Amino acid sequence: MAKKIAVVLGSKSDQEKLKAGFELLDEFNLSYQLKIISAHRNPDELRGYCKKIEAEGFGLAIACAGLAAALPGFMASYLNIPVIGVGLKGGMFDGLDSLFSIVSAPKGIGLVSSGLGKNGFINAIISGLEILGVSDKESLEKAKKIKNKFK
Repeated sequence: MAKKIAVVLGSKSDQEKLKAGFELLDEFNLSYQLKIISAHRNPDELRGYCKKIEAEGFGLAIACAGLAAALPGFMASYLNIPVIGVGLKGGMFDGLDSLFSIVSAPKGIGLVSSGLGKNGFINAIISGLEILGVSDKESLEKAKKIKNKFK
């Protein structure tokens, strides 16, 4: 059975921006849990959530945030499962600040990024399933089906 994916957004308004990715998660019946937690406004809640998902055996976290985008790095610093960061467009630099924040994580954090916005979220889902697919055939097959959808 495929491991559950934690999808964490920094703001409720981010959910609409990523609608196409959530539609894929649902269409392919992927097991995920959505949480909205700001790393800046609720660090204690986010720390607790990270401990919870690791204890519950989640296999992957996808963290999406804009502007300073502390969320993905914060989660990666607490988790020992793969974390994929997705920067979101907005602000005075149209998302580049969030992307740079994610790809500039200090050594030892183990954070990767799949890009910006809707496309970055879709690519995070595919890459995450491929990572999980190393030990789970079902995840790998779903990744292949999603990739074929875009050919």
